Amino acid sequence: MKISVRTGLPLCRAAALPSRAAAVRLMGTAAHVSSPGPSPPMTTTTMPPRFNVQVAQNTRLRVQPPSSPPRQPATQPTTTKPSPPKPGPTMPPGFKAEYGSLPTFHIPPRITGSPSDLLLAHQIISAFRRDGIIQIGMTPHQRQLWADAQAASRRFFAKSPEEKAACVDSQSYAGYIASGEEVTDGIADYSEIFTITRDFDLDDKKVRAGWPCHGRVPWPDVEMREVMGRYQGELGEEGGGWFPPRNATNGKGKEGRGIGSHTDYGLLVISAQDDVGGLFIRRPSQEEKFANWEKSAAGLKEDEDGWVFIPPVEGTHTVILGDMMQYLTRNYLTATPHKVGLNTRERFAFAYFHEPSFQAEEDEGVHYGTHFTNMFIRNYPERITTKRLIEEGRYKLLERPELRTIGAVPRVEASV
Repeated sequence: MKISVRTGLPLCRAAALPSRAAAVRLMGTAAHVSSPGPSPPMTTTTMPPRFNVQVAQNTRLRVQPPSSPPRQPATQPTTTKPSPPKPGPTMPPGFKAEYGSLPTFHIPPRITGSPSDLLLAHQIISAFRRDGIIQIGMTPHQRQLWADAQAASRRFFAKSPEEKAACVDSQSYAGYIASGEEVTDGIADYSEIFTITRDFDLDDKKVRAGWPCHGRVPWPDVEMREVMGRYQGELGEEGGGWFPPRNATNGKGKEGRGIGSHTDYGLLVISAQDDVGGLFIRRPSQEEKFANWEKSAAGLKEDEDGWVFIPPVEGTHTVILGDMMQYLTRNYLTATPHKVGLNTRERFAFAYFHEPSFQAEEDEGVHYGTHFTNMFIRNYPERITTKRLIEEGRYKLLERPELRTIGAVPRVEASV
């Protein structure tokens, strides 16, 4: 199962991997949720001119490659050496990949711009450029929130297919996504998902104006809403339930595939996984150039060599970069291709997506709301949300000035 939370945009999902794995991800958007732990060190680079991207606390994202490393401070930032996971996590069967081992960074409670903060920022940026992924330690409070969120996701995915299918919204992409409904590069994924976006009231001006991807979150119950809200808030500041072993979604699935190779849309993806294991990434490479906002990176080198298996380490989050981080840094930091393989046990994971404002746009450049909407239309072509968006002609609203100006007030018409 998988739960995803997005900042900056209205989105958060949970998903389950049928047959042999399950994952959960959390998604949130930068305009509405504070940035997670690793965000502050990365607010030290230059943004292309006039790109109004809102991040945590309405600050602008500044990402700039350092010209030279800072002087060594008296107090070193806290990191621990790579440590192999406890016995248990194994690579999914049928996959061949390097077995990755990551150092764990420990983010201080406050980022003040001290010499040790700057050194930590340089170390994190270097790790992203080398590995495409970093690992950060959870605080005791975060461990408890993760345990509560995982328990809530297991309860949801244990519900009957009918109960889960009722948790769908036709205006937002929030809610339940069945196994086989998500499509990557034209092939069905095995995962079940519950997406959590920003929860808009039906009388909100953006919803009444028919803005694409804006609507309510169809929560199954109050308890899940509260638990996921706490987990989402913490990270912002820093099937049919269980499926027996099988490989069948909608007939287009692929042996052993949980989620196909892809890059994510926004700035950062902060993930936590249980002890099963299934995540694979590709390290940054000068030979592999892609720009998902121009041409789809779905299915990128999915069956080729060069993948690294990232075994789960208890008490940590992994962080990878998304398309907009690559765009804003002009390829200095690149989006990390990743995929999920089906293991011999059900796998649960959470992914939190920290993203620009839906209205953010660079002059003659990428409009994030359009990029976001395109990705969801492509991944969920048969979903009721996609069909309604197209049938009502709401995609054309993305050209309106108020959807391309941060903070602009929606224009509500008598009918949409």
